[in-house]
Amino acid sequence: MSDSSRDTAAGAGWGEPELGDYRRLVPARGRKLSWLDPGTLWAARNGMLASWFGDPTGRTRSRWVAQQAAAGAPADKVIRRSDPDSFAFLVAGDTGEGGDPQYAVVPGLLRVGQDTQFMIIASDVIYPVGATDDYGDKFFRPYQDYPAPVYAVPGNHDWYEDLHGFMRVFCDDAPPLPPEPRPRPLSRAWLRALLWHRPGPADEAGFAQARKLRSAPAQLSVQPGPYWAIDAGPIRIVGIDTGLLGTLDAEQGAWLREVSRDPRPKILITGRPLIVDGAHRPCPIEGGGTVDEIVRDPAHRYVAAIGGDIHNYQRYPVRVEGDRTIQYVVAGGGGAFTHATHTIPPVRVDGLTEEDFRCYPLRGDSLAFYSGIYARRTRLRRLFTLTEAQAAAVVAERLHGRPARTGEAPAPVTRRTRLVAALLGTGRRPGRTPRFRLPVRKMYTGLLSPCCATHTPPFFKSFLRIDVSPDAVRLRCHAATGHRAQELDPPVEDEVVIPLS
Repeated sequence: MSDSSRDTAAGAGWGEPELGDYRRLVPARGRKLSWLDPGTLWAARNGMLASWFGDPTGRTRSRWVAQQAAAGAPADKVIRRSDPDSFAFLVAGDTGEGGDPQYAVVPGLLRVGQDTQFMIIASDVIYPVGATDDYGDKFFRPYQDYPAPVYAVPGNHDWYEDLHGFMRVFCDDAPPLPPEPRPRPLSRAWLRALLWHRPGPADEAGFAQARKLRSAPAQLSVQPGPYWAIDAGPIRIVGIDTGLLGTLDAEQGAWLREVSRDPRPKILITGRPLIVDGAHRPCPIEGGGTVDEIVRDPAHRYVAAIGGDIHNYQRYPVRVEGDRTIQYVVAGGGGAFTHATHTIPPVRVDGLTEEDFRCYPLRGDSLAFYSGIYARRTRLRRLFTLTEAQAAAVVAERLHGRPARTGEAPAPVTRRTRLVAALLGTGRRPGRTPRFRLPVRKMYTGLLSPCCATHTPPFFKSFLRIDVSPDAVRLRCHAATGHRAQELDPPVEDEVVIPLS
């Protein structure tokens, strides 16, 4: 097995190793997505409009579900497969940017997943707005050689065109919804409808040609709607749709409670993680209650809750009662720009400590990665550039822990490295609050982070392979750096065995 980022700097993708073969997969005509393009920002306005004028996602989702039920979708929305008691599947979140980072995941994913029964995309299948025309280069082309079915739960970006592209691809070419009655003039709903982004006409010939890339009988799948359950071997996998703003409508909440009563052990797949960046986000349900209350109910037997939306890997093993532990996982490293991990504060959530927490990229690698971005963007290379060893050393100092790569000699921590770490938002030492931070997390995530996406390795992308047996689930996080060595033997960055008894 190849070295991981926890073993060596080379295992993390630093240095100048041989570039991977993923480059031959990237479409030559592809245009790099930029979130500073006014056209992109304007097209992606629906999330902001929903937060200002009210979120129509629940009503639209109910209309989609009713239409699918009328077309013959199962009332319980359960996909019943004939997988053996021991099988494996893949999970990749936030995949669809269509550039180098997404395609860099593909060779390792195909190698690790060649014997898996299916794959699940957890959130944001297509950026920036889930358009039907984008599925060719951002879904069908990259996964054309994956031999098994692909299921998905939508993310907020898939909802920016009211889920039309998603429903066509994953729900048996669902027809468009009929238009709704016009709201009362000058009401909040009227203002929202006036500004709302809606899908334009699709390139039907291009879409039909793209679909042929994944048209083998073994690749085909039909899911009953944007939320579903899969009965596979000894477990039930439950996928929920958290819409634009990370909530569930009352109808979906009632379904989730009902489908969770099945006696089998369960894994939740959600568009928004329930614990992320050291904070608990239980996901409210319209009418009362939260998704996490359902997950933690011992009668429901959830063993893991896996969410996308944040573009890295995180794992929180939370003990909820007695010896019962639920693995809360963030799995959003499937292809979009990388969210920082060095900005995550020292973990103190649900009784967990820093020793219990796992993430990829490692905090030191994240700091080195972002210092390089700021060095290039500001042209202040002598100030901002930190080597991976310098970044690891200052992170270890600030978290009062030993370096993540213990086999390497620590670098000295200087005033400059401390300054750069503070400016880029590294978890602070107790009692010390930096007066000024450059945008890395909140503002950076909302606007600047996507435009600073790098198109050269290392990418710090990841995906999950989950092996299921009657007695246990083994979850492994595999890395994709964009380098040849990690393509041939994708390193395991984290692994946990979850008992099903």
